Amino acid sequence: MRLLRYVIRRLLLLVPVLLGALFIAFVLTRIVPGDPIGRVAGPYASQETRDALRHEARLDRPVYVQYAYYLDDLAHGNFGDSFYTGQSVKSDLKSRFPATLELVLYGMLLAIVLAIPLGMISALKRGAPVDHVSRVLSVLGVSVPIFWIGLVLLTIFYNKLNWLPGPTGRLPIGMEEPPTITGLYTIDAALHGQWDVWWAAVEALILPVVTIGIVAMAPIARMTRSTMIDALDSDYVRTARSLGIPNRVIVLHHAFKNAILPVLTLIAAVFGFLIGGEVLVEIIFSWNGLGLYSYNAILNSDFPAVQGFILLVTAIYILIYLAVDVLTAVIDPRVEF
Repeated sequence: MRLLRYVIRRLLLLVPVLLGALFIAFVLTRIVPGDPIGRVAGPYASQETRDALRHEARLDRPVYVQYAYYLDDLAHGNFGDSFYTGQSVKSDLKSRFPATLELVLYGMLLAIVLAIPLGMISALKRGAPVDHVSRVLSVLGVSVPIFWIGLVLLTIFYNKLNWLPGPTGRLPIGMEEPPTITGLYTIDAALHGQWDVWWAAVEALILPVVTIGIVAMAPIARMTRSTMIDALDSDYVRTARSLGIPNRVIVLHHAFKNAILPVLTLIAAVFGFLIGGEVLVEIIFSWNGLGLYSYNAILNSDFPAVQGFILLVTAIYILIYLAVDVLTAVIDPRVEF
């Protein structure tokens, strides 16, 4: 019951946080130089046409009036229309979010599957060759730019070896999308038995997923190693060893269960960051997701699209951290709300 009250309270706090983030984004988009109407109207439009478009978009009014109108639109489920695509921002975000989610979800799964065992082994074998390799990989993953990793993978596996498809998006040119159920091509194609589409979607995912996985793996592996070392050096682990408890039980039940809590928080932070921050990966691989959409929106001073993107990513961030808090309470009974 306490957990339910906590979740409801956090969800209610979502509203002021979203309003605050939206207000900051709203003001910043008006401060940053750029004329979206000029881009929409084109270089040969008359001043009267520009003024009419500016009035229609309410850009000729004070910022606080524009913000009030925007909040009223949001209350009715209207995110506005994109200046760049000419479509509803809500429909744009809905169509592009599954592409980003599929990319980030598989990238994070790859990172977690590799990073947590690597960090645990590195903590158990301190000073051994595997520990040195783990630390080198972690440093490289943190320090090497993500666009460089993507370009290197493309050069090797597409240009040189021709093993994997190039930057053609989620499917090869000319191949039809599977009927939409979840928006994730690998799942939708499997549900409809379209295995040729499924395999093409998997091939297109490999390079961008590996790029994201390498970058996301580094901080998770470092955190896992650090927290596991602290747990293995703790008094309760030494006591368990003195009682003759098997090492496997000590590592997995006692040490890992306590070491995983900070790692979960870091995983949430990395996942949220990738949802809104893997722009370069989508640009390199021509992935039509939220990253590419936000990049084009900023480039074209597309105020409604930028605001809708920030609103969506902020909500995802908060929901991810809420899920981690609930999971932490399930794992650690000492946590109180």
